[in-house]
Amino acid sequence: MASERRQYTISELASSIELSPSTIRYYEEKGLISPSRTPGNQRVYTAKDRARLKLILRGKRFGCSLEEIAEIIGLATTEVNEVGQIEKSLAYAELKIEEVKDRKRELDLMEKDIRAMKDALELRLQELKR
Repeated sequence: MASERRQYTISELASSIELSPSTIRYYEEKGLISPSRTPGNQRVYTAKDRARLKLILRGKRFGCSLEEIAEIIGLATTEVNEVGQIEKSLAYAELKIEEVKDRKRELDLMEKDIRAMKDALELRLQELKR
């Protein structure tokens, strides 16, 4: 339970997850995290904020937009229903899998076109050298 009560300054949090403080402030501006404030108005982040940032980074790594990530994990000020969150995550995962399959097909076609062009150029070069 002590780790759940752990609090971070923005620089500690940024360092722990290898993000810039400005990126963390940007995610706060977008409503994805919502740190509390000290009486001196300094941001104070919790383990929950850190976990949300890790989910944001995972979503970005999988190619999700911030809007998609917000839909999956919810805004920081809303209570998240885990079943709904999982269902949305699964739906986005299926979409991303289809996008990857489409990209792979496009890349395969591009590779075939480039190889055909290369073969034609090599053949033409041989003809010119004769």
